[in-house]
Amino acid sequence: MRSYGHYCAVAKALDVVGDRWTLLVVRELLLQGGCRHADLMAGLPGIATNLLGDRLRKLEANGLVKREAAAPPVATTLYHLTDAGRDLQPVLRALGFFGARYMPNPTGDEEIRSHWVAFPVAELELLEDAEPDGPPVVIEIRVGDRPTFIELSHGELRATFSAARSPDLALEGPAPLVLGVLTGQLKLTQARQLGLHTEGSTAPLRRLRYLVPVTESEIKA
Repeated sequence: MRSYGHYCAVAKALDVVGDRWTLLVVRELLLQGGCRHADLMAGLPGIATNLLGDRLRKLEANGLVKREAAAPPVATTLYHLTDAGRDLQPVLRALGFFGARYMPNPTGDEEIRSHWVAFPVAELELLEDAEPDGPPVVIEIRVGDRPTFIELSHGELRATFSAARSPDLALEGPAPLVLGVLTGQLKLTQARQLGLHTEGSTAPLRRLRYLVPVTESEIKA
């Protein structure tokens, strides 16, 4: 990407991270921590391996990404965000918060990875616990390639990729249905009619409060 040539902080930021895929590479490193090249390829469906290599080199050259040689049994190169790279976290949060309004209407041919579902919880803080004094709750999300867990405890929400105990509720189905139910934009009865499967008590859903104003929209499976 050529420089905009503007003496402006926004333009200079875009000179560094404005290339296609660059901020999504940062998203993966924020969500997953240290990643192998193969991990990033799996988390960025549609990117060419040479393009990913180019984006990593540029991020490294600008001091946003560093690499390290992992010890056995991993024994490969891992990519991490530097402190400067982690400074992009509020940028990703702002973009995600803005983009959340478009999530109820997917195109139908979009890729999904289960850990992306963690982004609204772990990074955007779009949900809060409406009963902070309630007992700990674990909700398992079965979307995409591996489960993600939402844990509510002492008024805090966090997203993890493993849980210390069996979930109180499991939601399985197309991502728009799962997200629609979690955010209260889709009634559970409607979601079930459209293909959502649940296991366990649905009471934990009443603990979730969505912090983005909801508008009337139709969620498509």
